[in-house]
Amino acid sequence: MPEGSVGGSDFSKLSLDQLEEMLEAGREVIECHRVLAKTGDNIVGELLRDVDNFFEWNHYPEGDVYDNTSHSQYYYHAHPPDERPGEHGHFHTFLRPKGMPKGIRAARVSDYKKPKDPADALSHLVAISMDDKGFPISMFTVNRWVTADYWYKAEDVIKFIDLFEIDLAHPSWPVNRWLTGMMRLFRPQIVELLLARDRTIEDWRKKHPKRNPYKDHDIEVLSEAEVSIDDQMAQITSALEKHG
Repeated sequence: MPEGSVGGSDFSKLSLDQLEEMLEAGREVIECHRVLAKTGDNIVGELLRDVDNFFEWNHYPEGDVYDNTSHSQYYYHAHPPDERPGEHGHFHTFLRPKGMPKGIRAARVSDYKKPKDPADALSHLVAISMDDKGFPISMFTVNRWVTADYWYKAEDVIKFIDLFEIDLAHPSWPVNRWLTGMMRLFRPQIVELLLARDRTIEDWRKKHPKRNPYKDHDIEVLSEAEVSIDDQMAQITSALEKHG
C-alpha cells in the first residue's frame, strides 16, 4: 500500500459549475470507450495498435506525446506484473513550463539544479493505472526520481490540472480526448492525491532527516486512490440532483 492512500471525495463541497464540468468530461470519457468498443477496441489497445512487441519500461508511443499549444505531455508504460498486480500499465501525465501560469516556478528543494533549457522543468501531474481490459482502476502520484521531473508544490500542481489538454490527432484522437477528459472527471481525487503526496514527503522527511526524500528509492508511490468511471458518474449525478 502506498504511503498516502486516498479515499472517496466529498462532492457536496463542489459548486454546480464544477459538477457540470465533471459531468461533461465524464460523458466524453464514456463516449471514447463506446466508440472504441464498437470495433472491439479499448483505450490501451488503441494506443498500442501499431506496436508489434510491447516491452516493460518502454515509453509508448516512442518519444511521448506532446501538445505544443498546451505544453501537455504523456506516455504509457508498464512495470513487471509483480510490482503492480492487476495492472496492465499506466499513463504518466505532465505539464511543461510554457503551459503553466505566469510566476509559478519549481520548488527550490535541497538538490534543485536550474535546467539548461527552462522548458525541461516539467511537472508530473498524476498517473492513471489501467487494467487488461483498457479501463482505469486507480490514480497515483510518484516521487520525483521516478519520472525525473521537477518538484512543484501541490497547490501549484493543482492549478495545472485544468490546463492539461492533448488536442492532437496523433497517436489517437479518442485516446487523447479520453485522457484530457479523465483529468477533469476525476479532478477532486487528483487534488486529494497531490495534497497527500506532499504530506507523504513531509512525513518521510521528519522520520529520515538525513536522507533526501525526493531521491529516496524507498518511497516511490506517494499517494494512490482507486477510481471507477461508473461510480464517479453516479456520484456526480447524485450531487447534481441535490443542487436541484
